[in-house]
Amino acid sequence: MQKHLALITAFTALSSLPVAAHEVEPKTYGWVEFAEILPWGIKVKVKLDSGALTSSMQAEDIETFERGDENWVRFTLEVEDEASDDVISRTVERPVHRDFNATGAGGEDYRKVVLMKVCIGTTIYEEQFSLEDRDDMIYPVLLGRRTIQTLGDIDVTKTFVNEPECGKSAPVSLYRDKHNDEDIGI
Repeated sequence: MQKHLALITAFTALSSLPVAAHEVEPKTYGWVEFAEILPWGIKVKVKLDSGALTSSMQAEDIETFERGDENWVRFTLEVEDEASDDVISRTVERPVHRDFNATGAGGEDYRKVVLMKVCIGTTIYEEQFSLEDRDDMIYPVLLGRRTIQTLGDIDVTKTFVNEPECGKSAPVSLYRDKHNDEDIGI
């Protein structure tokens, strides 16, 4: 009987703890964060933009070509590395994931979309990025809702809350494993 009473007391004590003690608190991000473009580890400023569906990345000299029976794109990634203040330039080749028609106040813009990996916080995310010359914009990378939905909460009053820290054992969120919200679609 005393064992039974001790178990009931222990269960009552545990169940009276606040819910937060049992749950892992979601990670919070600012509306601007640092991220690293992989595999090069180039540290850039990224804007988390809930008004955009698809993420966008700085790209110049964009040209399409065929490799086998697939459409590919070659572009120059030229961004300032926030860690060194050096301008880093890389020629990148990726299969075209899809074509994208961006419509907004400035009209229509047709872009190629590729899958790229970025380190945000302590996780590597493989995401869709439309390729666009963002030289005249403050942020070389914009993260849209497709990416934001997997990150966590956004505090729009904060910036640079999380430093990118993705080592070799960092978790990887692959695009193919994503479950998008229905209103976001693919």
